[in-house]
Amino acid sequence: MADFVFSDPWSLALAVLAVALVGLGKGGLAGVGVLSVPLMALIISPVQAAGILLPILLVSDAFSLWAWWGSWDRRTLWLMLPGAMVGIGIGWLTAALVSDAMVRLIIGVIAVAFVLRWFLASKARRAAVRPHDARAGSFWGALAGYTSFVAHAGGPPFQVYTMPLNMDPRILTGTSVVFFAVVNVVKLLPYFALGQFDAANLVTSAVLMPLVAVFTLLGAALIRRMRTEVFYPITYALTMMVGIKLVWDGLAAML
Repeated sequence: MADFVFSDPWSLALAVLAVALVGLGKGGLAGVGVLSVPLMALIISPVQAAGILLPILLVSDAFSLWAWWGSWDRRTLWLMLPGAMVGIGIGWLTAALVSDAMVRLIIGVIAVAFVLRWFLASKARRAAVRPHDARAGSFWGALAGYTSFVAHAGGPPFQVYTMPLNMDPRILTGTSVVFFAVVNVVKLLPYFALGQFDAANLVTSAVLMPLVAVFTLLGAALIRRMRTEVFYPITYALTMMVGIKLVWDGLAAML
């Protein structure tokens, strides 16, 4: 297939793994999807990786919205979505100023920070419940919008604001699904304007897309069967290693 981006077995394997992680994350294994763009960024431009994954994310969002329809917190969405639109706008306006090396550095820092946050949060599970705060919601919403635009990695900022609210797990999951479904739809216009929906990217997205449904269902099944105390440490360790590699590559190219 001439337009297919991943032509060798190594790059194809990484692409399949990245899409699998997207599906597993949408299926309920929260956090693992943050590794998808960093993995692809090891072999192609991180901007191109994000462009290939966006149509795949939109398909997975459709499945997730169907599964979680009606289970969301309107107050959270009302506070965070306007900020997310600002974050997407900032990402769009600064896209031409940010090199591939800088994007790799940003993605690497996001991945490392995500793991560190998980580690620190695991040491402080009994933190006091925090009420809604308009300024905090706008700030973390904007950061989630920006990091989602750059690397589909808006989960960590979103969780920083929402986790201390102590919502019911179903409501928290449904709120996250709606938030990122809206964010991903809005990202279509700037991604199109940046030329990320060319023939090669769209063909690659279409070929990889069926994997999302399979791994979304698998993620839901794993949630019911797998011991999370085994799965998550391995996943976060891998995320940390890839993040450190991207930080190193980004700094090396910029210096």
